[in-house]
Amino acid sequence: MRVYLDYNATTPVDPAVLAAMLPYLAQDFGNASSIHSAGQRARAAVDRARDSVGKLIGAAPSEIVFTSGGTEADNLAVFGVVAAAPQSRKHIITTAFEHHAVLNACQALLTHGIDVTFVPVGRDGIVDPEDVRRALRPETVLISVMHANNELGTIQPIEEIGRIAAEADAFFHCDAVQSVGKLSFDVNQLGVDLLSISAHKIYGPKGAGALYVRSGTPLEPRLFGGHHERDRRPGTENVPGIVGLGKAAELAGAHLNDDAPRIVALRNRLEETILEEVPSVRVNGARNRRVPNTTNLSFERAGGEALVIALDLQGVACSSGAACSSGAVEPSHALLAIGLSPDDARSSLRFSLGRATGPQEIDHAIRVIPPVVERLRSLSPRPPDSVAAQ
Repeated sequence: MRVYLDYNATTPVDPAVLAAMLPYLAQDFGNASSIHSAGQRARAAVDRARDSVGKLIGAAPSEIVFTSGGTEADNLAVFGVVAAAPQSRKHIITTAFEHHAVLNACQALLTHGIDVTFVPVGRDGIVDPEDVRRALRPETVLISVMHANNELGTIQPIEEIGRIAAEADAFFHCDAVQSVGKLSFDVNQLGVDLLSISAHKIYGPKGAGALYVRSGTPLEPRLFGGHHERDRRPGTENVPGIVGLGKAAELAGAHLNDDAPRIVALRNRLEETILEEVPSVRVNGARNRRVPNTTNLSFERAGGEALVIALDLQGVACSSGAACSSGAVEPSHALLAIGLSPDDARSSLRFSLGRATGPQEIDHAIRVIPPVVERLRSLSPRPPDSVAAQ
């Protein structure tokens, strides 16, 4: 039996999404910028998708900019706002455990003379809004804080930070790649000016995403070419991918109320059974403020990468860190940011459930995880008593 518990890394394309996309790969293949009938059919499909994405997050269709995914959306938000800002306002506030799409964009800006403040994250995996407030300067132009952390699943106090940003007259960007489709929210209630979405996290295709840009938010494009996406993102539209994102957004809204309570019950059963049956396991991050599908566990004296490989051989797919960091020898920056030691961070696994996860998948995972952990621990030398007692 194969059990996939890595939905935070990517999701399968929903059959209804695939069906919606197929016509635009074959018979309705027109360029959405062309004025003939084939082009206009493609344009109408893009417009319908824009409307669906807007409805999912409470935005106007005109505020949705289609991108190639969450990374481009994050980069467009960070670089675009800074480029559009006056020289007197070149300071950014972000957190120490953002996705690398934001962190590395901010690191790149540091090399170009832009000041960046990385506020800390608590052991519970939640940012204190007061730390954001204390980091404010008169020159702060942008605050970027993710909605749900991709590794821990912890939900950040976005509404509070949004109010702080508004009081400071700073723009507020939120990477919502891991919360869209899992949580119900409205961009106006959150108080964000920019918000990133990725299709392949919500049962859509890879290579498609969107950036919500509140009307009136100045944003310089990072690509140059035609006048697509209201001069925000040039290039011939990926019509099949955009259609897939639109359909995925529509389905996400329709499934949300049914998916969340079912998935959280399965997640809790998996987590609680592991804690009961496997000694020396700890939940990383707050347990009462997470997206419904995610748990991150540290298994003492069992290396995360070895666990991933051993579990995969037993039919269970999970992750030892962010998927885009796979193969890296460094421990997860997000886990280090919440205060875990490098050894504990390397011994952590993320299990993330999805729409197709059922009781039988959890039953199988529960059967194989304890013996796999026990076997790997038996192969790991126990630390000397003098060290273990410290």
